Amino acid sequence: FFFPSCRTRATMGDGEATGTVDSALVQYEKRTYEQELEYLEKLSPCCYRIKKGFVPNMKVEGRFYVNKHLETLCLEELQQMASRQGIGGFLPAVKQIANVAALPGIVGYSVGLPDVHSGYGFAIGNMAAFDMSDPESVVSPGGVGFDINCGVRLLRTNLTEKDVGPVREKLAQSLFDHIPVGVGSKGVIPMNAQDLEEALEMGMDWSLREGYAWAEDKEHCEEYGRMLQADPSKVSARAKKRGLPQLGTLGAGNHYAEIQVVDDIYDEHAAKKMGINQRGQVCVMIHSGSRGLGHQVATDALVAMEKAMKRDNIQVNDRQLACARINSEEGQNYLAAMASAANYAWVNRSTMTFLTRQAFAKQFSASPDELDMHVIYDVSHNIAKVEQHMVEGKLKTLLVHRKGSTRAFPPHHPLIPVDYQMTGQPVLIGGTMGTCSYVLTGTDIGMRDTFGSTCHGAGRAWSRAKSRRNLTCDMVLDKLKEMGIAIRVASPKLVMEEAPESYKDVTQVIETCHEAHISKKAIKLRPIAVIKG
Repeated sequence: FFFPSCRTRATMGDGEATGTVDSALVQYEKRTYEQELEYLEKLSPCCYRIKKGFVPNMKVEGRFYVNKHLETLCLEELQQMASRQGIGGFLPAVKQIANVAALPGIVGYSVGLPDVHSGYGFAIGNMAAFDMSDPESVVSPGGVGFDINCGVRLLRTNLTEKDVGPVREKLAQSLFDHIPVGVGSKGVIPMNAQDLEEALEMGMDWSLREGYAWAEDKEHCEEYGRMLQADPSKVSARAKKRGLPQLGTLGAGNHYAEIQVVDDIYDEHAAKKMGINQRGQVCVMIHSGSRGLGHQVATDALVAMEKAMKRDNIQVNDRQLACARINSEEGQNYLAAMASAANYAWVNRSTMTFLTRQAFAKQFSASPDELDMHVIYDVSHNIAKVEQHMVEGKLKTLLVHRKGSTRAFPPHHPLIPVDYQMTGQPVLIGGTMGTCSYVLTGTDIGMRDTFGSTCHGAGRAWSRAKSRRNLTCDMVLDKLKEMGIAIRVASPKLVMEEAPESYKDVTQVIETCHEAHISKKAIKLRPIAVIKG
């Protein structure tokens, strides 16, 4: 995330010049905070415009969605950078949104969602679409993230809080015992190298064939749990070696499995379509991604793309925005490997769904089917996908990058399940440890203004280091106990990094999306048990 000085940014590790803008940035970095604000215009109570000229070479304008509360956090970053005169520190999210607007082939706007915060290249919570018919258009791994297809899955049950409350601690322990968690965790599902090749190509079709998923699970999954562009031969041996032992594992960081109860229903019709019939109904939310395999795919692509940028003379404002033309060999190889990693992530969440169903079945002496443990939906929030959207009145085929951003398609869209044709796609927004999560639905306005995209969570407010400085493990765990939340953590010393204080207020994020009409509130969920790495 480090924003180097112009001189540093203009060279790579070998000291050779790269496709980053150098001298032009000097004048931009010496502006005062007041001068920076001249390039930002408030269009509505929830939306800001970033004018061209905020950073060099912007092809389109930027937009970011914040309400009054979240606005303060975004603008404070910019103020801190201006006070440092651009030397050292973190690049503010609004600058990263603008730098993405300078990438070749971008259309519409570079969009920052309400949970936006600084990330690698793209901000986390940044969405951008690139015209597939433009030979200059690029794909950037920084616009997907290192944890490819990090996403969220929500299961419903026919249990209520009264059923689960008395056995909450036992159930939390059972989930913790069934699902491997933590940084070095290894899966319990037998898998050899050939199985992995097939899983990378087939996605949830592999899970279905092997008996780890139900047929209807696929119907309620983005892309039906399989990206057809996947080519396992484009995934490096090192990535496969990292991924083989980790299938069916939760991992660490902000990943979790939570037992939740329905706290409020805002849209009765949408809730019923999802099988949510009452407040107090118990659900399970699983948040995980492609583990070490996805991280290695991104790392491998960044190395290849730095060379491609030099060869094709692609100019970017920040070296972290390494990219390649979509139709170049490097671009196509990355998309094929990324799709394979996305398939791995869907198999991973499917495997943990299987293990969750086993844990519940054991605790309640009933089959998962009897407990109505169906998948409501499974969404990705770190991915790039080919989609069709209207741009300036014309239907265009675009490569849509969503990093820390969730697809949110409206009612009647052909790519959402039949069950949700009248309500819009369910959008799963995970809260932070101990805070509420939400289910939203997609809207026509979101389809028009953000290419069918919305937020993905709360978004960090503190760095991990600041969280460790300001909080202790006991403080966090004691607070969760006071709230009546059962918790099982593999790495207690890291629990401070995921404390609610470390994140923005997820309710403010949701309210912003709702008020801007880019997605619509449907259900609020409250945690009663948390399992973390």
